Amino acid sequence: MSTKTENGEEQQPTSKPGRRGILTAMFGSAMGLGFTALGAAAGLWTAGTARFFYNNMPNEPPNRFKVGFPGDYPAGHVETRYKQKYGVWIVNGSHRGRKGIFALSTVCTHLGCITVWQKSERKFKCPCHGSGFFNDGVNFEGPAPRPLPRFAIRIGGDGQLEIDKSKTFREELGQWDDPDSFVPV
Repeated sequence: MSTKTENGEEQQPTSKPGRRGILTAMFGSAMGLGFTALGAAAGLWTAGTARFFYNNMPNEPPNRFKVGFPGDYPAGHVETRYKQKYGVWIVNGSHRGRKGIFALSTVCTHLGCITVWQKSERKFKCPCHGSGFFNDGVNFEGPAPRPLPRFAIRIGGDGQLEIDKSKTFREELGQWDDPDSFVPV
């Protein structure tokens, strides 16, 4: 459809590139589809690479923390309140006749399941495969190959017990005799 100007000449309408023109350029040709797919793939690759740099556990608890005063733990007591947040059992018990307060890992030495404290039976039990540990952490039943490891424990400057999870002590290596693995009572 053409229009006439004042001079009487015919004028062809000018086409303005609009949304349809852009969409036709992007999806209407093989080359446009190829560039669109390439751009989408590059965007997804960049997003995946950027996600790699973010921490998966932004709220990881500290390796060092305080758990109260030694007097808060009577003889034979197993404190369970630090299991969820820190993965630690605080025990006032004895091992080979040596009494003390020590911090045991809650992770079973078989396949890494989280143990539970069974107060009525006075033992730690792995709910996954049935390993059992005495309240001092020594394994006595099930497939666990070794006792629960201990974490470093000491009395801080303010008199409170301080746990350091960056240092572990294993009984089968004779490390439970290390003075940093327990606080004598």
